[in-house]
Amino acid sequence: MKLNNVFVHQVYFWLKDAADQAKLIEGINTLADIGGLKQIHIGVTANTPREVVDNTYHASLLTIFDNKEAHDIYQDHPIHHEFLANYVKPLVQKVVVMDSVDF
Repeated sequence: MKLNNVFVHQVYFWLKDAADQAKLIEGINTLADIGGLKQIHIGVTANTPREVVDNTYHASLLTIFDNKEAHDIYQDHPIHHEFLANYVKPLVQKVVVMDSVDF
């Protein structure tokens, strides 16, 4: 199914200590309670050994919104700020974010 007229927000996390993976995923799950999310997927690397695939991240988040405005509300939501303060800052060494819209 092709998605149209959505705002896609993808985030990849690299931990300071791989042993904290379950704790980070616990934190990512709190984001599902933020209103305005159309869909959310929380994952870990599929370990697909292909040259073009980066399997070094520890967790991923894919969120889909109706539009940029819904995404912006999500970014400023107290649950998101708590996630950043309580999980990302203490546990994560690198974050890569990719946002996209329809072409």
